[in-house]
Amino acid sequence: MLYGKYSFTVTFDSDAILPPYKGSTFRGVFGHALKRVTCALKRQTCDDCMLHSKCVYPFVFETVPHEKADRRIAAPPHPYVIEVADSEKTLYRQGDSLAFTLKLFGRANEFLPYFIYALEHIGTLGIGRAREGKRGTFMLDSVVCGERMIYSAHEKKLLDVQPAGELILQSASPCDTGYDRIGIRLITPLRLKYHNSLEGDLPFHVLIRAALRRVSSLMQYHGGGEPELDYRGLVKRACDVTVRHSNLRWYDWRRYSNRQESEMLMGGLIGDILYEGRIGEFLPLLRFCEEVNLGKQTSFGLGKFRLSSIE
Repeated sequence: MLYGKYSFTVTFDSDAILPPYKGSTFRGVFGHALKRVTCALKRQTCDDCMLHSKCVYPFVFETVPHEKADRRIAAPPHPYVIEVADSEKTLYRQGDSLAFTLKLFGRANEFLPYFIYALEHIGTLGIGRAREGKRGTFMLDSVVCGERMIYSAHEKKLLDVQPAGELILQSASPCDTGYDRIGIRLITPLRLKYHNSLEGDLPFHVLIRAALRRVSSLMQYHGGGEPELDYRGLVKRACDVTVRHSNLRWYDWRRYSNRQESEMLMGGLIGDILYEGRIGEFLPLLRFCEEVNLGKQTSFGLGKFRLSSIE
């Protein structure tokens, strides 16, 4: 699957008030700005538009099912994840900087210039809660991919846009088979449903079920097709892996949805958990999902985790 990881840095021109968790805020303004700068027939709804199948906005933000996809995938995965640097800071003064990462999957990488242009547009409109009738405005300083400068405020143009790299689901290596403990740190709230209810605990098989769903759906919609995996066998063997230690806790977080005009609960699990058992064959799956997040609302940056230890 084509995979691009782009680091954005902005500097505020005026004071801004942002929520403690900023991924949802950036996702919302990105959607509005991208639609505004790309829409050619502004008086029509996306569903009725003759350009729908070729337009950047619905492809990225209103991904629809396609005929060849597995019908068990209830909601097609969006081809992006927005991750804002982990910080509780809410007040940004004029001159303060803020960094965030935009991860793009598959064909969405072709639309990187649209994202950059949309963010510049957001900077002039403002972001966050209004203060004295005004939102915080900012200037886009730079966009970097690895060590390559993609865009700089000084040049005001794209500098080095090369084809995105590949995110590959590797096979387990001989070294992986020797591991029998794995520690996982949940960095942003992980929201997983099992038996149609949100999980307040994290048995290993529930984690692996979520990883299999994430990999399968992303590869079907934005990669080279569903990978050939022993889905049932992996889940069955995951049931034999036990929890050695856990300090997971439920973190309640709320966001306001402009589309639904209501406040929404977005709580999930955060903290550390240590599993014990034959975990070697699951490592490639978890390493893949480290890059793409897990669970619900991944596009906001939820479900970010790291493999903190492997023994």
